[in-house]
Amino acid sequence: MSPKLHKASLISVAATIAITLFSAEGSGAAAQASVATDQPAAAKAEPQTQFTAAPVVQTLPAPRESAPALEAAPVSASSLIRLVAQQAQPAELPRELACLAGAVYFEAKGESLPGQLAVGRVIVARSKSGRFPDSYCGVVFQPSQFSFVRGSTMPGIDKRSANWRNAVAIAQIAHSGSWQSPVEGALFFHAARVSPGWHLKRLAQVDNHIFYR
Repeated sequence: MSPKLHKASLISVAATIAITLFSAEGSGAAAQASVATDQPAAAKAEPQTQFTAAPVVQTLPAPRESAPALEAAPVSASSLIRLVAQQAQPAELPRELACLAGAVYFEAKGESLPGQLAVGRVIVARSKSGRFPDSYCGVVFQPSQFSFVRGSTMPGIDKRSANWRNAVAIAQIAHSGSWQSPVEGALFFHAARVSPGWHLKRLAQVDNHIFYR
């Protein structure tokens, strides 16, 4: 072989080796990329979960209406008559106390003070029993319970009368429990002139009403 051909042959061999090496590097990078992209979904990095702070609004139940706090009647009296005389006569009664006084007025204004107190204490006892509405107005205006109630109203009251002043005083005493009713714990009563045939425990008759538990 002539020196020129031998030199050309060497150059050709060197070029072939260089091309082969270059191609091997390129296929390796491509293979890595292929492995990375062909991995199963489970092997891929999981996406980052982002939490966005936001106010949580929760609807609260409407507050249940209940009887407002009422001032207790004084207890330093030697008789119910004296205790009645000691009671304040506010120009405007709280709604719950007005319902209680109205019931005493219409159901027992012609009765003795113990008879009026017995009626008032029935309403108080009902409101605490769990068997009736838990407010005085709820008890008084419960359908078919008191004959003087007309729908959701009471008849007019002469608030200048002695009967109303007594009813207000008795309502305060009944509410505070500062004087025991002669039929304490009674939940029902009716006029003595009627006989409803109730299967209840009879406690006693006070004036013109008969009381039951």
